[in-house]
Amino acid sequence: MPERIRVSVVFAEPARIFLRELELPAGASVADAIEASGFHAAHPSCPPDDVQVGVFARKVRMDARLREGDRVEIYRPLKIDPKEARRKRARKKEPSRIVDG
Repeated sequence: MPERIRVSVVFAEPARIFLRELELPAGASVADAIEASGFHAAHPSCPPDDVQVGVFARKVRMDARLREGDRVEIYRPLKIDPKEARRKRARKKEPSRIVDG
């Protein structure tokens, strides 16, 4: 097993991307990578306890162990529930009904 691993930490915003390439001790966790990346200092509005994360688009816990080449992804909170967004779009597409009176 290697003594060090290389991983990246990424957070995408509409106007910019936070990306850090890191070298960490083998056995490092997702939380270790996020801390080492300086993410919370760069994004103080994202509370550490409320961050959703994944590795290569697969949701993981903060204590998940990383492997060589992993990409830790920090997800933005949803502004609206996806089901509610679909309902709103469906209502907009419904044709208006004209009632003869």
